[in-house]
Amino acid sequence: MKANVAWSTDEDAYLAGKACAKKAVLDLIQTKVAFIFSSVKYNQKSLIDGAKEVLGSAPIIGCTSNGGILVPDGYITSNNGFAGILALGDPDTAVGVAGMPKQVTARETGRMVAEEAKRKVGTTYSPSYFFMIANPGEEEEYAKGIQDVIGDVPMFGGSCADDDLSGKWKIFANDNIFSEGVAVAFFYTNKKIYNEYTGKYHETVNSGVITKIEGRRTLKEIDGIQAMKKYAEWTGFKTRELMGDKILTASILKPIGVKTPTGNITLIRHPMAGNADYSINLGNDLAVNTVAIQMQSSLDELIEAPKLVLRKLKEKMNGEPAAYLLVHCGGRKIAIGDRINEVAKLLKEEAGDVPFIVPFTFGEYGRAEHEANNMGGLMLSETAFCK
Repeated sequence: MKANVAWSTDEDAYLAGKACAKKAVLDLIQTKVAFIFSSVKYNQKSLIDGAKEVLGSAPIIGCTSNGGILVPDGYITSNNGFAGILALGDPDTAVGVAGMPKQVTARETGRMVAEEAKRKVGTTYSPSYFFMIANPGEEEEYAKGIQDVIGDVPMFGGSCADDDLSGKWKIFANDNIFSEGVAVAFFYTNKKIYNEYTGKYHETVNSGVITKIEGRRTLKEIDGIQAMKKYAEWTGFKTRELMGDKILTASILKPIGVKTPTGNITLIRHPMAGNADYSINLGNDLAVNTVAIQMQSSLDELIEAPKLVLRKLKEKMNGEPAAYLLVHCGGRKIAIGDRINEVAKLLKEEAGDVPFIVPFTFGEYGRAEHEANNMGGLMLSETAFCK
């Protein structure tokens, strides 16, 4: 397997897509998939049309990214837009890409997309690994539908993002471009793909049992106490400082975590909105009678975390990496702010000459060792494709 990463900030989306693709496929034998991440400021159809002029029939999958992307050259952003491509070439690998807007239910859509991805490859077999992109909101249900079809196959990926949580995000799957739905890339390969998935936060002594929820993602009570009041007690915030979208940024360094049954990973549940009834909307699904834990990090730790996770990913690999796809939460990036170039520098030092791309997402998916596939927010999902 061989890979290239390319980027552009050309104000013309078509030319940006064409330029990225031309550099990304340089010297590749049989481009099997192109991951594309772009700015919401672009006309996405023009971007994809430009890329396809070079890529031809090679599968395309990707989404819009929050504010910018990271590549070996640093943090790429522009007032006019940006785009980046990671292209993988390998004669011995097949990749089936499919995606569609939501049809009836998220779970049924996941099933349909999974069947289509297999058809693209011309097989009835399940893949070795799969990459998924969905819109924020029902990621778990899309993943259930996919796994209804292919079983317990390791996954990695993230949710599409925009610059301000206004829903301008887009998902790309070959010729399809949409805002609500799911896309997958099924990998059929004898090459190893490794994923390291973590929030890289510390657990605090503050915890309590989730005693009441509404729907899948609204936390009503912890230990029988209104959730926002309990969270304010833990963190020292006033409840008025947590109302509405104030809690979104206030909680980045102090989010809520839930452990998986084995305890191998603590999944981060990012508080998205504080409600007038003192409930909290979170970014992923919850369950009654599980434990909510107040997590903690510093800004310096957020900056260093991607490098440390990449180092751990390298330690678990058995083989030489061809490329890294490092999915990074957009909320973490917002907290990091102007210091984001420090993240890029640390990643470049750790990655060496291996090409990498970092999209900023509104939800991250991955798999810890001896765990099922999981989803969270404010997390890092770092993946290596071995040669």
